Amino acid sequence: MGPLGMGAGAAVALCLTCACVSPRPASDPAPTPPSAKDQRAEAFRRAKVWKPTPVEQMNIAAGPGGPGSFPFEAEVTCTFVEKPLRGHSAKFACDLGNGDIVKVKFGADNGEVYGEVAATRLLWALGFGADRMYPVRVNCRACPARLGGRARGADTTRFAPAVIEREMPGASFDDDPGWAWAELDSVDPQAGGASRREVDALKLLAVFLQHTDNKVEQQRLLCIDEPHAKDAERCRQPFLVLDDVGLTFGAANLMNDNRVGGANFAGWSREPIWKDADRCIGNLAPSFTGTMSNPRISEDGRQFLAGLLARLSRKQIRALFTVSRFDQRPVDAMVRPRPTIDDWVRVFEEKRDAIARARCS
Repeated sequence: MGPLGMGAGAAVALCLTCACVSPRPASDPAPTPPSAKDQRAEAFRRAKVWKPTPVEQMNIAAGPGGPGSFPFEAEVTCTFVEKPLRGHSAKFACDLGNGDIVKVKFGADNGEVYGEVAATRLLWALGFGADRMYPVRVNCRACPARLGGRARGADTTRFAPAVIEREMPGASFDDDPGWAWAELDSVDPQAGGASRREVDALKLLAVFLQHTDNKVEQQRLLCIDEPHAKDAERCRQPFLVLDDVGLTFGAANLMNDNRVGGANFAGWSREPIWKDADRCIGNLAPSFTGTMSNPRISEDGRQFLAGLLARLSRKQIRALFTVSRFDQRPVDAMVRPRPTIDDWVRVFEEKRDAIARARCS
């Protein structure tokens, strides 16, 4: 018998008459869009740290060209802009005209004026990500007296030596604080991210530079393929960039002392590449703000960086220190004789050889 005592045929007829249908399932809820944090994490997994570069052909003296570049020691006139800038080194914002506002670092005693040019040019020449730094002479209109400089007329102050910073092209993620070096462990080659050898080569290069001030905000995640992409779905080419490498070519130190950490020949020359050469642990003393110290380097990473450094000619290495004006860096009265460009080149080659000779188990 069918429902309510009806036969099977009557039940079927009733269903057909009443257009019986199964209850309609509730509609699926709309998917929740990924959070900004999840978007960033997805892009980070796929991020690169290096791109193939014709190292032998890189003109280190000229540096990155194109729009916004400046020739060596160009005379640049701009107008002071009252704008807060992070960091403790001497710097100010200046308008070149038409709203083109740049960051100017200055001061003969400011190690970042020298070290950041050299570090960014080296990173760029080897294929790693960094901002563009141009050594110039700046004539600033309406600069406040508190900045110092040399007065030139009623309304203009001259700053020399000085450098102008241009950020590496690309879009930053909204509210991204930067990245810590430990986060590099989440980069996934299987998802299209950098290989482990490339990541370790970048860590070892930070040791080579004695990049002491490696706090979170000194590194950025960029979308370099899409100037306005700020989500993982549209960011096809995420890239990890070293944003501020001014305290380099000195000795890493706890307090990130500018005099010790920036273009300090005595400090840089005495710091070995390896803290433990047998285990390939790099020598990078911790700083109170830092997110990396004494990193362990794989053999693949060591070989990769050694190969890149070997492609630099002595002419290119000399150009690195010449364009960065290391021979103009004031030194302590006790340091005699003053280190020459040749001295810096010699130490560079010694450190390069120390990387090439090592074998990582």
